[in-house]
Amino acid sequence: MQLYNKLSAKERAELLEEAGEERLTLSFYQYAKIGNPELFRNYLFLAWDKMEVLGRIYVAHEGINAQLSVPATRFNEFKAFLDDIYFLKDVRLNIAIEHDLKSFLKLKVKVRNKIVADGLDDDSFDVTNKGVHVDARKFNELIDDPNTILVDMRNHYESEIGHFKGAITPDVDTFRDSLPIIEKDLSDFKEDKNLVMYCTGGIRCEKASAYYKHKGFKKVFQLEGGIIEYARQVASSELENKFVGKNFVFDHRRGERISEEVIANCHQCGEPCDTHVNCANEACHLLFIQCEACAEAMENCCSRECVDIIHLPEEKQKELRSGLHNSNKIFKKGRSEKLKYKK
Repeated sequence: MQLYNKLSAKERAELLEEAGEERLTLSFYQYAKIGNPELFRNYLFLAWDKMEVLGRIYVAHEGINAQLSVPATRFNEFKAFLDDIYFLKDVRLNIAIEHDLKSFLKLKVKVRNKIVADGLDDDSFDVTNKGVHVDARKFNELIDDPNTILVDMRNHYESEIGHFKGAITPDVDTFRDSLPIIEKDLSDFKEDKNLVMYCTGGIRCEKASAYYKHKGFKKVFQLEGGIIEYARQVASSELENKFVGKNFVFDHRRGERISEEVIANCHQCGEPCDTHVNCANEACHLLFIQCEACAEAMENCCSRECVDIIHLPEEKQKELRSGLHNSNKIFKKGRSEKLKYKK
């Protein structure tokens, strides 16, 4: 029984190129009580591997978080499979605005302690006691209300390239970092202000809204379907788009353009740019913003040290990657001291 990938990302990319078949990039999540995550994980892998589904899926006792790519011709089959699982019937699917044949190159279904790492250890915290979900129209109305505080529940490298006008954008590296910071900063407004939150597809806000209700916030709202669904509703209903820039996504595309504004800059030269890349040095793999001119001049690397490394023999590069990686020692997403114009 095959329960893991046998093809490398490179081999899969070549097969996708040869097939030339249209694929849909989508995501979904659902909080639910899963008794045996490992068994459920294997069930999903076997079924989706046959459907040629690719992506990154996390399963835990608290539910499922999935970001994946499905052959367009098998979408109905995939949807029917989900509907046969009682807690996934009619689950909202956030279908990407921009599709890419190679958004995902492997099927990875992993068992985790939680589907969203929150750093919380609180038995009295009920993730199902969530805030009010609002659609794009109601969201626009709420954020126009002077009694509303709008909070971006994403990380700094996500909000750097795009966010809603007037939103608080915490300067954090992880979701778990943002929860106590926001609670402390907004503690004086628990009773009377509308706390409105958004994230990429809704999953972080789902947990955050329940957490803030647990902490005593009275008026808690979240954007249904996140930025992905908001952009779709804005287009289909001809609503005012209050999002500026790009929406960061966690696949090979790294971003979907929501508006034409470029609000970030190249981390190496400072010119306007909102294209995220990973350093070509695999021992570094730093995520940062790089313009085309710097990509050419720096050979897709974040620093001269990394340029030197990619010109070493492959065996030497592998040796450098073994053990404790450079990325673990000196690099963080967009935070490296090697980047002159980082946020």
